[in-house]
Amino acid sequence: MLSILIVNWNTLDLLRACLTSLERHLSGDSEIIVVDNASSDDSAAMVRREFPAVHLIASPQNEGYAAGNNQALAAARGEWIWLLNPDTEIFEHSFAALRDFMQEHPRCGAAASLLEDAADHSIQHSCRTFPSPAALWSEALGLAGKYPRSRRFGFYRMGWWDYNDTRQVDQPMASSLLLRRTAIESCGGLFDEAFPIYFNDVDLCWRLREADWEIWYVPASRVLHHGGAATRQRRPEMIAESHRSLALFYDKHYRKRINPLLYFLTIQLIRLSGRWRVRRTLKVNPDSKK
Repeated sequence: MLSILIVNWNTLDLLRACLTSLERHLSGDSEIIVVDNASSDDSAAMVRREFPAVHLIASPQNEGYAAGNNQALAAARGEWIWLLNPDTEIFEHSFAALRDFMQEHPRCGAAASLLEDAADHSIQHSCRTFPSPAALWSEALGLAGKYPRSRRFGFYRMGWWDYNDTRQVDQPMASSLLLRRTAIESCGGLFDEAFPIYFNDVDLCWRLREADWEIWYVPASRVLHHGGAATRQRRPEMIAESHRSLALFYDKHYRKRINPLLYFLTIQLIRLSGRWRVRRTLKVNPDSKK
């Protein structure tokens, strides 16, 4: 059985389009679970009215993306767990391509779709390596920007890679990510709620790898993606949260793996970079602080 988990916050029209695409293209033994994180745009009422077959969990407060997905997983019955963002729309073979690939690769614990940009139908660069110190310092020193296709300097964003290739990856975006329930259970659960919005998917991928599961990008599965519809509503706060979460990710996974001085310097880099990005955002768009 397939369980589709969607966590929504104030993206009513996009959520409607997502659910409509699921109704149109998905058949067989499946269930859709929507957790609405206390939206103020009547998203929950829309789901009740227009999609009565959907299992709706209307949370009285916004607990974040990670907690919402964990709540949905607790209600899910499937052996296949498909994480979908509410700002996605699926096509006819979106799920089948992921499932068929994973059935052919028994050590594949997670498989991600190709994300097609809803604005211009280009391929979104949705995969990265893990954020090692080398990756972050290459970004901070401008080397990745100057040599984006270099395997030596631009490796974090994988600028050298053709996104039409099926391959193993470190961390794909979880906008459309199919998981085995057995893989989730073997790596300690779905999302660590210490990462409420950002880096929960990176942490999950790290734990899957540690548990000896493979993670694949499968472009035969194509999903339309609008991107950032919820987080764009509170951009400065989201930038600060993303850097806080990255620092927490380092504390959890890198503190005991790298030289203490390198760890200290990288943490300072993360914090300074976060403050700089927030200030730049507020300078460019002063209204965003309201």
